[in-house]
Amino acid sequence: MNYVDIDSAEYPYLLKQIKDPPVKLYFKGNWDMDVFEEMLSVVGSRKMTGYGEMITESLVSEIAGNGITIVSGFMYGIDAQAHKAALMVGGRTVAVMPCGIERIHPEYQAELYCGIVNNGGLAISEYPGDTPPVKWTYPRRNRIIAGLSPVLLVVEAGMKSGALITADIARRYNKKIFAVPGPLTSSVSRGTALLIKQGASLVTGPQDLLLEYGRTKTGRFFPGKDLQELHAGQKKIIDLLSLGPLEIDEIARLSGKPVPEIGADITALSLKRYLVPKDGKYYLSQGGCNVD
Repeated sequence: MNYVDIDSAEYPYLLKQIKDPPVKLYFKGNWDMDVFEEMLSVVGSRKMTGYGEMITESLVSEIAGNGITIVSGFMYGIDAQAHKAALMVGGRTVAVMPCGIERIHPEYQAELYCGIVNNGGLAISEYPGDTPPVKWTYPRRNRIIAGLSPVLLVVEAGMKSGALITADIARRYNKKIFAVPGPLTSSVSRGTALLIKQGASLVTGPQDLLLEYGRTKTGRFFPGKDLQELHAGQKKIIDLLSLGPLEIDEIARLSGKPVPEIGADITALSLKRYLVPKDGKYYLSQGGCNVD
């Protein structure tokens, strides 16, 4: 069983600074200290709305596309969407599990778990083996999510939610907190509204978060790839898809190019693994999920 001890030079520096860091971090994936160099923690409601799904994908894909590792808690809803958005652009993401590292929870997210550990990310836990999750392991897990990163992003949160617990922990750790504003009629926007009232920074776009990491402009980062190999039409497609997934007809309309020409560029970009098709749309990506 793979683990990193708190006394090891490879133990994440920021996590070691919290009041009660895990003595051991068990992990799945390839432990690389570069993963921990720049991290953003993302949390939110399990009762994710369509708005929350869209905003998470938009923000996280841009941030992960700039080489910043996304940390979240692997639960369904905003957590899972954050992990997926990072993978979709070839970014790295760390799943902090509320159970033993040999257990996938929830188990129906096995493909997502494989995608994380097979594409440069990690699944980590302070619990060994097949330890099952129990009620108290979730809030305990949240201190790790908050501790790993200098910044916490809250997308959606109810008034009594794990996301607000994580935000409270992050505040005590002197982390920078960002919250996404939402419709006043939504119960999962009340928690983020409260955070903003309490002093969290309001998110207006990915640039608000990227500035925390010294990024003065947005742009896509594809590990191991050179965008100079692409011609202007292919770069235009990447620019369009950086705003979100699109169907081929939408790409053609927005770029002002005929569908056959766009189709040829999409084929070339897909073969080079810049894009991945899903449900009739195209997403920015680098590699897929190996579930074997």
